[in-house]
Amino acid sequence: MRIPALITVLFLPLTAYAQDRAPILMDVTETHILPRFADLAESASALATTSQQDCAPASPNLRAAYGTAFDDWISASHLRFGPTEAEDRAFAMAFWPDTKGFTPKALSQLIAAEDLAVQEPEAYAETSVAGRGFFALEQMLYDPAFAEQGSSEYRCALIQAIAADIDANATAMSADWRVYAPKLTQPGENSPYRSQNEAMQELFKALSTGLEFTADTRLGRPLGTFDRPRPNRAEARRSDRSLRHVELSLIALRDLAARLSFDHPDIAADLDAGFARAIERAQSIDDPALAGVADPQSRFRIEALQQSISDIRTIASTELGQTLGISAGFNSLDGD
Repeated sequence: MRIPALITVLFLPLTAYAQDRAPILMDVTETHILPRFADLAESASALATTSQQDCAPASPNLRAAYGTAFDDWISASHLRFGPTEAEDRAFAMAFWPDTKGFTPKALSQLIAAEDLAVQEPEAYAETSVAGRGFFALEQMLYDPAFAEQGSSEYRCALIQAIAADIDANATAMSADWRVYAPKLTQPGENSPYRSQNEAMQELFKALSTGLEFTADTRLGRPLGTFDRPRPNRAEARRSDRSLRHVELSLIALRDLAARLSFDHPDIAADLDAGFARAIERAQSIDDPALAGVADPQSRFRIEALQQSISDIRTIASTELGQTLGISAGFNSLDGD
């Protein structure tokens, strides 16, 4: 006889609910979350400084600083709660997917009007979120369509404004995460989380949502369908970072999964093996912009990578989530 899912939940071991989560909450906060936002703040500051020294789009130093800061954002971007979501910071850092092409429109409007918001960080922070963050900067650095728009002086000022805005956002997130950390490690009256279980659910949701976004959006959007692949929908394709983002995300989520499953070695081993397979597949693909989705042979390897991430999601849901007595719940991809 099949036992209804609700009753199955009731039969979970009491230890799933009674277990002391404090060591894991502290470990994830101190060694997974805070260092990532500290690194992001440091590299974003370096990006802003570099843009002031050399704003030429093809500048090797500027592009390198951009790449380092973008790497750090991708490695932290699965942590979409608390200070990361405040004031739409996550969208201001990375407005993607941009399904209606708002980013090039926002940039073109700024350039055409020579909008003076670029002169004041507070004013620029009030402009359209589509014209802010890493994807706006990518278009200014890598898209030939913006190489001749407006004056070179204004394009330089715009590049510098976007970099400064990224820096301000990263600095604010890092500072606010240090203040927010005790709310995650010490749930209760002074925290958004009433219990350790709620705090653990937030972290598990970050893992689950991160895997979902990488499989269904980072890979799913360019894959499209076999008859209609969509290579131009790949994330950060202009800077050849599409596959890199998949790998960076998997590496970060592997670390989070290991920490969440620390008390359950068998599950930890299953998760780690799943991540190892997925990362190995990602590293074996020589297609930085995922243009191969349009080629049947290359497409097969990208689909295999997507499936390996889906396999990790299954392990996380059926093994880790059930053992911890928690589920992913609603996430930032669900909308209203």
